[in-house]
Amino acid sequence: MSDGAHASAAHAGTPAPAGRSAVVVGGGLAGITAALALADAGVRVTLLEGRPRLGGLAFSFQRGDLTVDNGQHVYLRCCTAYRWFLDRIEGAALAPLQDRLDVPVLDVNRPEGRRLGRLRRDALPVPLHLGRSLATYPHLSLAERAAVGRAALALKGLDLADPTLDTQDFGSWLAAHGQSARAVEALWDLVGVATLNAVAGDASLGLAAMVFKTGLLSDPGAADIGWAHVPLGELHDRLARKALDSAGVRTEVRTRVTSVSNNENGTWSVQVPGETLRADTVVLAVPQRETHDLLPPGALDAPEQLLRIGTAPILNVHVVYDRKVLARPFFAALGTPVQWVFDRTDASGLAEGQYLALSQSAAQDEIDAPVAELRERYLPELERLVPGTRGAAVKDFFVTRERTATFAPTPGVGRLRPGARTKAPGLYLAGAWTATGWPATMESAVRSGVSAADAALSALGRPRPRHLFEFEEAA
Repeated sequence: MSDGAHASAAHAGTPAPAGRSAVVVGGGLAGITAALALADAGVRVTLLEGRPRLGGLAFSFQRGDLTVDNGQHVYLRCCTAYRWFLDRIEGAALAPLQDRLDVPVLDVNRPEGRRLGRLRRDALPVPLHLGRSLATYPHLSLAERAAVGRAALALKGLDLADPTLDTQDFGSWLAAHGQSARAVEALWDLVGVATLNAVAGDASLGLAAMVFKTGLLSDPGAADIGWAHVPLGELHDRLARKALDSAGVRTEVRTRVTSVSNNENGTWSVQVPGETLRADTVVLAVPQRETHDLLPPGALDAPEQLLRIGTAPILNVHVVYDRKVLARPFFAALGTPVQWVFDRTDASGLAEGQYLALSQSAAQDEIDAPVAELRERYLPELERLVPGTRGAAVKDFFVTRERTATFAPTPGVGRLRPGARTKAPGLYLAGAWTATGWPATMESAVRSGVSAADAALSALGRPRPRHLFEFEEAA
C-alpha cells in the first residue's frame, strides 16, 4: 500500500495540486459521500474501510442462492441528499420512489377480523393532501381522527430550531395534545418507530417533530416512499465503488485504522497495519465509539459525550415460502408484534416461491432471542396477517440482527451530537449520528458526509463542487 499522499488521480483524470490530499476513515454512506465530494473538488482521496465491503450498515450478503439485505431500508422523497447520492452513483433507477404515498395498514385484532386501512395522499396542498386519508382511516375512531388533526397542526407550528424540544419526549407531548394510546399505536408510532427506531415515549420531541414536519407536513409528496429493487450491495458497494474509482479515489477494504495523529507541520498521519498514510485532511466517518477511540487529544472539548450517545437495535426476520403468498410489495401491521413486511423475492434473486422480510425496529426485547423462539412467534403472526401463508411450506427462516443499528434518539441526544468540525485543524467528523438534524437514516449519513467535505474544502481553499449542493436547493 502506497502513501496516502500518492493516491490516484482526481475526478476526470486531472491530477490534483500537490499538498491537497485526504484520508476518509469508514466506507459507509457518510464516508463514501465525503470521499466523492472531496475527489470531485480535486482532492486526492484514500478511503479506508475495515470490512470487506462498502455500505456500512446498509449491505447485502449471500445465503446460498439468495442475495440478502441485512435489513430493509427505505427513503422518502424529502430525502434530497440520499437522492443526490443515488444520482451520483448512477443508481436512482434501481431504487425508485412511489408515484404517490400509499401505505397499506393491516389490523388483525378487529372484532370483524382483518381490516385494511391505507395512509395515502391526494394531489392537494399541505395539509389537505392527507385529509381524506385521515378522515377514512378505519383504525381510529372519529374522535381520535379529529384529535390527530389538531395535534398535527400543533406539531406543524413547532420551531425545529428551539433547543428545548430536544429535552422533551414525544410521547408526553402527544398525550398532552389529546392523543390516545390507540392513536399513538395506529399512527404516530407506526411512522415514528420505523423512522426514529424508538417508540414515542423514548424519542426526542425535536427529532420526532423534524420527522413529521419534514415528511408529512412540508410538501405534498415529501413522504412518498422509495426502496431498492436490487440488493443494497449493488448500490452501496458495487455502484459506489465504481463511482469512487471513476473519481480517482483509492479505496482499500479490509483495512483497519489503528490511530490518527496530527503532525507538527499541520498534516495528519493515519496508521494502518504495515503502513502510515499522510494527508492534509482526515474525515472520521465511523460510529461514535470508534470515533472516540481514534480522536487525538483536544479534538473535542468533551469527547466522553460521544460515549453517552446510546444505540438502538433493529431485528430483521426473513422467511422464504414455497409459493407466492403476498400480492403487495409491502404493508405495515397493527395488533401484532409484526411491524413492516416487504416482498424481497425479485431483489434477492429467488427463482421459485416468495421471500418476505420483516423489519422490526426498537427491538430491544427481541434482539438476542433465539431463532427457534422467533420462528415460533412470527410464523403464526404471518398466518394471521397473510392468509396465503397458511397452506405454504416454509423453505427457509433466518434472522439478521443489528444490535447497534442506529443511535438512540432519546431526549437530550441533540446536545451530544457533534458537528463536522473539530478543534483539530484538518480533522472532521461524519456519520448519521453527528449533528445533521435528522435521525439515524441514510439521509442523515449522506448529509453528514457533505457537511464534512464542505468544511474540509473550505479549510483547504478548494472550490465546492456545485453539483454536490444541488440537493440543498431541492430541499
